[in-house]
Amino acid sequence: MNQKILKLENLLRFRTLCRQLHGLGQRRPLAQWRHLFSSVYPVWTAQLCVRPWQTDVLIGAALSQYRLLVTKKEERLRKSQLSSTKSKKEVEVWIGITVEELARAMDKDIDYIYEALMNTAIDIDSLEANSHLDEVWIKEVIKKAGMKIKWSKLKQDKVRENRDAVRRPQADAALLTPRSPVVTIMGHVDHGKTTLLDKLRKTQVAAMEAGGITQHIGAFLVSLPSGEKITFLDTPGHAAFSAMRARGAQVTDIIILVVAADDGVMKQTVESIQHAKDAQVPIVLAINKCDKAEADPEKVKKELLAYDVVCEDYGGDVQAVHVSALTGDNLMALAEATIALAEMLELKADPTGPVEGTVIESFTDKGRGPVTTAIIQRGTLRKGSILVAGKSWAKVRLMFDENGKTVNEASPSMPVGITGWRDLPSAGDEILEVESEPRAREVVDWRKYEQEQEKNIEDLKMIEEKRKEHQEAHRKAREKYGTLNWKERSFMKYQEKKEQKPLKSKEKTERDSNVLPIIIKGDVDGSVEAILNIMDTYDASHECELELVHFGVGDISENDVNLAETFRGVIYGFNVNAGNVIQQSAAKKRVKIKLHKIIYRLVEDLQEELSSRLPCTVEEHPIGEASILATFSVAEGKKKVPVAGCRVQKGQLEKQKKFKLIRNGHVIWKGSLTSLKHHKDDVSVIKTGMDCGLSLDEEKIEFKVGDEIVCYEEKEVLAKTSWDPGF
Repeated sequence: MNQKILKLENLLRFRTLCRQLHGLGQRRPLAQWRHLFSSVYPVWTAQLCVRPWQTDVLIGAALSQYRLLVTKKEERLRKSQLSSTKSKKEVEVWIGITVEELARAMDKDIDYIYEALMNTAIDIDSLEANSHLDEVWIKEVIKKAGMKIKWSKLKQDKVRENRDAVRRPQADAALLTPRSPVVTIMGHVDHGKTTLLDKLRKTQVAAMEAGGITQHIGAFLVSLPSGEKITFLDTPGHAAFSAMRARGAQVTDIIILVVAADDGVMKQTVESIQHAKDAQVPIVLAINKCDKAEADPEKVKKELLAYDVVCEDYGGDVQAVHVSALTGDNLMALAEATIALAEMLELKADPTGPVEGTVIESFTDKGRGPVTTAIIQRGTLRKGSILVAGKSWAKVRLMFDENGKTVNEASPSMPVGITGWRDLPSAGDEILEVESEPRAREVVDWRKYEQEQEKNIEDLKMIEEKRKEHQEAHRKAREKYGTLNWKERSFMKYQEKKEQKPLKSKEKTERDSNVLPIIIKGDVDGSVEAILNIMDTYDASHECELELVHFGVGDISENDVNLAETFRGVIYGFNVNAGNVIQQSAAKKRVKIKLHKIIYRLVEDLQEELSSRLPCTVEEHPIGEASILATFSVAEGKKKVPVAGCRVQKGQLEKQKKFKLIRNGHVIWKGSLTSLKHHKDDVSVIKTGMDCGLSLDEEKIEFKVGDEIVCYEEKEVLAKTSWDPGF
């Protein structure tokens, strides 16, 4: 403002100076005429001779008025700017925001967004509430609303310090002490792995397993007469439990490969060999069922040569022991071979410092809550220790061995059951001991935070992909309507919407029947994992969609029944129970609960349920066949009807059934007969060897000598799913 006033002052003074100079030049002529006009125009004469001081007064008055006007104008402008700044609302938006989300962020209704985008390049008709908006249109809407835009960012921009727990560095060799070997028994299903282990520890584990098949990993400590101890992991041989065998191989020192002498190398045998190679674990071969008459141990050894498992008899380094798990023959020789190999490996561990281990299995016990079976790999676990595994932590409340007996401490290579977990960790998770409960919570929080950040990044990528797809679809739609005027475009869109009729109740039922929502509950984490791995092989979604609603560990609960009712699904339980109250509730809500003890029975049941959701297929069953020997026409009123003279070659022709006409191996007509006559009589059945005349319900069909007429009936047959889980 001051600069403007100074400029005005200089301008006025310059103009006054010019006037004074001009006045000096004209003063003399004015003096000559003053006496002439003074008497007639006294006022005008006085105005011609304005004094310089009067000019300064005028300039001062003008400047003061101008200052007042400029000051008021600037104050008015400042107030309006302040009021506009105060009234502007800040709207937080992000890339890929939808119409509905933008309206919610602006505290407006969806119609306001549509109105703001009117008369723009965007196609309003194609916009839905869940349509994603580009950055250009987000800015346009917020600008028209007179609001400020604020772009939100991912939380990952705020860098957090890594607070995860990690394994300790390797201990000094001087601190290491000898430890027992961890041995995993592997092999094909029903080759005698559990029976072999049962004989070694003299318990009846195999008798407790459903169908004689091990369902999940058991970890056992076996003491031999020599005083040596071996920790055994018994892995399932069933095809479904491949992940469990791989996990068992990762924590083991030696693998005992069990092969039946009467069966030879099978699918899971090869898989077990591959797991051993991947984990770089040595193998001891146990050729089982040698007590059978048809046993051929040498054949087994030769078959294994193809998989680079060379026994000592053939110049290799793999010990082969002939055993009989059923009678107990030669089991001590197998144990001694295992101990000898362990001594060669010089297995040692550090029993001091914080505990490190691996979760072998996890499950929920009614009395104890979340329980894990673990192998201790370093340190000594004691009651009260604070452990972290995955995204769960525990203060050890109780430890027990494979027989349920309470133990006070667990040293390296010892399998132990642990209670006190806040949540159920997953099988295969690494166990680490931390100094305190706050530290355990800190580690778990960090791991959850890390998982959340990864999920946010994946979600953002997905949003960006969806946005690009939407843009491409919008571009194609604009190209489609680009050459049309607005009337033609509106009519075309109306026709498209008209074609998209809402589904009728019958169509909705058919659509729902093509989806099978399921809930999976298992006794332990590994069993659920195996079932989910089987479901991953499902490849018949074009027939019926398989939808996993929920899965978990533990008995079937009321929440599972409510979920199944909501999604109209089926509950599958593996080695779990459903109480009477739960079963009554399920029956009342018409929810199916299917409980199984053997995994392949569960899979078969699932296949049957999927098949029941498929529409029935129609099969044609032939009743009789006839060949056309002659053709002629019969007059019926004013029209002529073609008639075929036939002879029945096989079966019989029944007028009420369906017929088809075959020419040169191709079906050219299907339908029913209008007449069937034997000589001049109308008949309903013509048997083998009889002649007849027949006419079809379609007059345009022309008969030819040599054509075949087939009489058949249609039967509905239940469809079967094409999904093959592989066992």
